[in-house]
Amino acid sequence: MTQPAPETKIVDSYKVSCDGGEGALGHPRVYLQIPTEHGWVECPYCDCKFVHKDHADDDKAA
Repeated sequence: MTQPAPETKIVDSYKVSCDGGEGALGHPRVYLQIPTEHGWVECPYCDCKFVHKDHADDDKAA
């Protein structure tokens, strides 16, 4: 059984929030800070990866 890859979102802010989606399928809202040195952060609940638009073309961010 394979598991789908976590979602990746390109964002234009270094501060983001994630609630895992709407309704009962989500998780508690968390606020995350994208470190400027590598340009991405992952949600600790759903593993969604938030990549700042300035780092979208970096190899490690994708």
